[in-house]
Amino acid sequence: MGTPVKPYNQDDSKKQQVAQMFNNISHRYDFLNHFLSMGIDHIWRRKAIGILRKESPKHILDIATGTGDFAIAALKLHPEKVTGIDISVGMLEKGREKMKKRGYDNRVEMLEGDSENLPFADASFDAITVGFGVRNFENLEKGLGEMLRVLRPGKTAVILEFSKPRRFPVKQSFNFYSRRVIPFIGRTISKDKAAYTYLPESVEAFPEGKDFLRILEKVGYTDVKAKTVSGGIATIYTGHKSR
Repeated sequence: MGTPVKPYNQDDSKKQQVAQMFNNISHRYDFLNHFLSMGIDHIWRRKAIGILRKESPKHILDIATGTGDFAIAALKLHPEKVTGIDISVGMLEKGREKMKKRGYDNRVEMLEGDSENLPFADASFDAITVGFGVRNFENLEKGLGEMLRVLRPGKTAVILEFSKPRRFPVKQSFNFYSRRVIPFIGRTISKDKAAYTYLPESVEAFPEGKDFLRILEKVGYTDVKAKTVSGGIATIYTGHKSR
């Protein structure tokens, strides 16, 4: 899939740079994330979580959990436990503070770990969620394969990811906002210029839509589907693990 897009112009691996980037912006991440999305990211997460409601999952894994917003959204499903995993120590620290402050720390566990080498046994979870994380994988197929490995047979993975709108005027508005406004505000507030330049670059490089569905099928997922939201700014993907 070509040369991977990295946050920084360094020789380190994409994985190392992504961890460094999120460590650098963790102190302002929640504010910027919700401010730059104008709060619509909450709506996207609710839609994604709603897909899992009929399965009533008891043990949920949230990949690339960051500060735990998707993990918190998953609590609406009344699971016994949600486990969030991330490679950024800084993001996890903020996430744990958030869980304790909101009284969720007894239901949500935040663990440091590599999404491409998950520290869990096969078939450990009833559902898997990923919010804006798979495009940060260094090896996309390996990461998706690890998710499939720890998912129980007959269960579902839900992936929420940015996509590229195709229709006027959403396409033109999103392109201007993501390439001009987000980098400017992001670097001004976070003091990390590369982090918010990386966002539109990584979205542009990500194999979205049918291309991503083909990758899911190649890895082994079945009944794969994609549903765009907000005019194509983001897409909710689902894939199942056969029995």
